[in-house]
Amino acid sequence: MSTFIGHKSKVFAVAIAPDGKTAVSGSSDNTLKQWDLETGKEISTFIGDSPIICCAVSPDGLTIIAGEQSGRVHFLRLEGGDIE
Repeated sequence: MSTFIGHKSKVFAVAIAPDGKTAVSGSSDNTLKQWDLETGKEISTFIGDSPIICCAVSPDGLTIIAGEQSGRVHFLRLEGGDIE
C-alpha cells in the first residue's frame, strides 16, 4: 500500500487507467493529478476552476474525463503520457 502526496485538500475521486500503470485523482483543491502507480510519483496536473468531484479514464487510456463541482466537464487528451 502506498500514500500519494500532492493534493492540498480532500480527494473526491480516483480512476485507474485500463493498463493499470497510472491513475488520476480529483480534489477539492481544484486539481486533477495523474500518478505513476509503480513509483507513486505525480506525472502531471490539470487545474480547474472549481473542485474536481469525478473522473474517469477512457478504455483506450488516452482520454481523461473530469467533472467539476460547477458542472463543467473536461475531456483531457493524454499526449506523451502527460495531461494536455
